[in-house]
Amino acid sequence: MILHGYWRSGTSYRTRIALNLKGLAYETAPVDLRTGAQKSDAYLALNPQGLVPALETGEGLVLTQSPAILEWLEEAHPTPALLPSSAADRAVVRAMAALIGCDIHPLNNLRVLKAVRGLGADQAGVDAWAGRWIMDGFAALEALVARHGEGWCFGGAPSLADCYLIPQIYSARRFNADLTAFPRLLEIEAQAERHPAFVAAHPDNQPDAD
Repeated sequence: MILHGYWRSGTSYRTRIALNLKGLAYETAPVDLRTGAQKSDAYLALNPQGLVPALETGEGLVLTQSPAILEWLEEAHPTPALLPSSAADRAVVRAMAALIGCDIHPLNNLRVLKAVRGLGADQAGVDAWAGRWIMDGFAALEALVARHGEGWCFGGAPSLADCYLIPQIYSARRFNADLTAFPRLLEIEAQAERHPAFVAAHPDNQPDAD
């Protein structure tokens, strides 16, 4: 498999975590968002939306949009599972993931932040914009983890929700968000810092990191 992504992209990061948790081998094909490589003809031929990540499965299939990629990984490579066995529990984990993937991350990705800067915001304004949505979302997620977590977002093993959470914590720190109000999320971060799959997926450990 070939993963086309950007080292600091949260969506690429969450996909790397899932691939690593599944124990799947893949090549990295860097796409530098800062230089506009995602809008090149070659990349648009893979992903007409011009966003990262894109995953070439090796079977003539190119998958885009990280939620779809992660769900495909779970279906095509079900062991180890990133979703619980019961339908109700799977819905809880998917809700946790969507809380981040739908309600936090889109509001602090590169395209949106460029637009915020275009409206006249300085770095402090950008941090405040991103921080608002991070803090609101993390407050809700902290409560959900209190109900369902046992060291990870759901239960005692990494799940789909943790694939989403750890990149969002990384992003929150880039925006100088104060995370002290979220001890359960910080406990998960500490677990991830000791887990090989998460360590290998960290942005600083990618070949295109600078």
